[in-house]
Amino acid sequence: MKNILIIDDDIYIGDMLEESLSREGYGVLRAYSGTEALYVLGESKPDLVLLDLMLPGLKGEDVLMHIKGSPVIVVSAKTDIDNKVALLLGGAVDYVTKPFDMKELLARISAHLRGASNHADNMVLKYDDITLDADGRSVSVGGTCVKLTRTEYAILKLLMQNPEQVITKSLLLERISGETPDCTDNSLKMHISNIRGKLRKVSGKNYIEAVWGIGFKMCNESDKL
Repeated sequence: MKNILIIDDDIYIGDMLEESLSREGYGVLRAYSGTEALYVLGESKPDLVLLDLMLPGLKGEDVLMHIKGSPVIVVSAKTDIDNKVALLLGGAVDYVTKPFDMKELLARISAHLRGASNHADNMVLKYDDITLDADGRSVSVGGTCVKLTRTEYAILKLLMQNPEQVITKSLLLERISGETPDCTDNSLKMHISNIRGKLRKVSGKNYIEAVWGIGFKMCNESDKL
């Protein structure tokens, strides 16, 4: 049975969601505030999270930063497009605006659960001749194993998951904070430099580029040499 966590302080909406999800055969967990959500997430790992933004205790945007390994569908009355984009870039897999159609929401839940299942079964990332195996937490370049620290591994994994995207420093720090709370704005540049050096030692190539004033991304083919 797949378990879904509903994080919403609106009891009516939460009850409606729980009834519909239970009828579809899902297990349901509930949290009525951002603070309670962190407690529930600390005790269990739901297969999917439905997250409201306007929560007491801790707002939904802050809760999102702490959700690791579970797809998150934001369900909110906020309609601002910039807010939607920021949340999707910040880790949410989908954004549904209230009021919503239950059939459509159930379809989106089913699709994202399927995608999460396929993703978990095939969590091997490849970029050029770099291979990152998330199950084994290993990295190799052209078949040669490269030993990375926990922080270096988390940074490289995020960059390889978004190879065409410039990842801002703040977003990078937010997304890896659960795995590597020791990484700070001051140490990030050093960690990036260490990753570059270890990968270059094997292949002679540069794989990560700095985008001045913004953040980092994987290099284009023409920039690697």
